Amino acid sequence: MALNTWGVMMKVQLPTPIAKYFAADRGDANAVAQCFTENGVVVDEHHTYTGRPAIRQWKESATTRYKYASQPIASVEEDGKTVVTSRLTGDFPGSPVDLRYVFALDGDRIASLAIMP
Repeated sequence: MALNTWGVMMKVQLPTPIAKYFAADRGDANAVAQCFTENGVVVDEHHTYTGRPAIRQWKESATTRYKYASQPIASVEEDGKTVVTSRLTGDFPGSPVDLRYVFALDGDRIASLAIMP
């Protein structure tokens, strides 16, 4: 949910593969990996993870290091990609933080994801 200009809560509309990613991100590393194409790519914290096995390991590592919740608060289309701003809150340094998730889709899967401040 996000606040509109009048301060009213509204749901952020996300393409189905991206909505599935944020639902899976609540703790299931395998489900997160399945949101991606076979050779999907994630760039996070200056590291690149290519392929579902690497993406699964990335997500498992993140969820064992930190406990967090991610709530999409905005979504826009830019240059053929979907840019989602999400608020992360948890037990990590700097919490809470708004991050930009830049998604490229390939059909019903995510081809790439770059996460940046």
